Amino acid sequence: MNLSYFQHTDFLSALKKFFHELEVPINYLADDPIEAKEILSDTYKDNESFKLINEVYFLGIVDDAAFDGYDSLSPEKIKSDYDGLLIFGVSLYQRNNTLLPTRSQLAEISRAFNRQFFYTPVVVVFHYKDSNADYLALANTERLKYKQEWREGEKAGKVILLRDINLNQTHAGHLRILKELRIPRTGNKKIDTFASLYQYWQDVFSVSLLNKKFYEELSNWYFWAATQVRFPLESQFGADRSHDERATHVIRLLTRFLFVWFIKEKKLIPEELFNQDYIESKLLKDFNPYKKDDLLQASDIDSHYYKAILQNLFFATLNQEMGKRAYRRNRQNMNVTNLLRYESLFKEPEQFIELVESIVPFMNGGLFECLDRPHPTEKGKQGGEVIIYEDGFSDRNDNKLIVPDYLFFGEDVIDLSKEHGSKSKKYKQVDVKGLIKIFESYKFTIAENTPIEEDVALDPELLGKVFENLLASYNPETRLSKRPTKKQQYHLNS
Repeated sequence: MNLSYFQHTDFLSALKKFFHELEVPINYLADDPIEAKEILSDTYKDNESFKLINEVYFLGIVDDAAFDGYDSLSPEKIKSDYDGLLIFGVSLYQRNNTLLPTRSQLAEISRAFNRQFFYTPVVVVFHYKDSNADYLALANTERLKYKQEWREGEKAGKVILLRDINLNQTHAGHLRILKELRIPRTGNKKIDTFASLYQYWQDVFSVSLLNKKFYEELSNWYFWAATQVRFPLESQFGADRSHDERATHVIRLLTRFLFVWFIKEKKLIPEELFNQDYIESKLLKDFNPYKKDDLLQASDIDSHYYKAILQNLFFATLNQEMGKRAYRRNRQNMNVTNLLRYESLFKEPEQFIELVESIVPFMNGGLFECLDRPHPTEKGKQGGEVIIYEDGFSDRNDNKLIVPDYLFFGEDVIDLSKEHGSKSKKYKQVDVKGLIKIFESYKFTIAENTPIEEDVALDPELLGKVFENLLASYNPETRLSKRPTKKQQYHLNS
């Protein structure tokens, strides 16, 4: 969906085109802008949020009459106070060159519209900009029945926002949700009434369902990765224990990566480290982002991305003070695990340091501490330390670590019927995507959702939920998938 017309046409015309593309029929009500104080006569507040409002357009109403091609005001089509959805467009003044309206400001304005029109649900489309781009936000407010039976209408509940949709470079996660907002008008799942539209959009805006979709993709990746990776300690144990070791390491990798992705959303990790074209052209030698066929070839298991980019980011950048980030030299600092490794894998080794040094913080936390460690009792032939390679952060030629590049950028079709404990056809051929492809298809927010407002995005609270549910998905006693209990699934979706 190309939303550039919001930049090149007037706001009202752009709104009409937008809902036309979503296949949503609207009975239009007004062509001229309305003063905010006039339309929000009972709920307008004289504060910073409402001072942002520039123009308000009362676009129209979506109801059964609109679906049937009738005027919404036809008496024979009015069934109750709650048979329509009101659509408003609100343009905002630019705060300054860089600041966008906050989630709370957008939520407060949206809540005012819903309180003003307490008989009928309201959707607000916001248009705003900064010095770099134009943005849209869509606000959908939950409606709740009053506890007092004598009160008319409904009260406004939680405001759910799809916000900061960049019209210049629209995020894949936003495009995904906008595509889902387009309603089917034919077939078994067609939307042809206000009630079905309202429920359909409630599901699209549901953060719980978004979390569930993300977790499903992530767990499928986890099962795929567990068949492709090898970690050094596995070779020291029997088959059962090796399987358990691998599962633990894949979960740890996922947890570290998810934390890094949230840091990236705060602009504290360079985007270039996850950009396939940049990595291939500027950073790494012999980068192999795609799985070539079912038979592993030598190039499939080089693991250059995980070793050179992610391990150096985890252990020698996030776990190393700024100004001290440097490569370990041959035969020096052999067992210092917060110095960079894999210098030979880079096209220009110093370029990686330049990328990370200026913005990546020193986290000083256990999550990014390398678990390779000296053996407590065993010594080498020359009396030197014998290292237990758990993470496998090592330049040694005999490093047994394998985490192929395609696990981050490629895709595959695999049988997960055993892992899901089901013979259903849908688990026989499951499309799995590389980890970065999965993460790029979702929008993340660094602001945790609250009981009164939330983003249609993945928030930091998901970190703990994913970790807990991935642990629950694996039963080390049987080495089979254990699907989360209803209680665990509720915790993931809540």
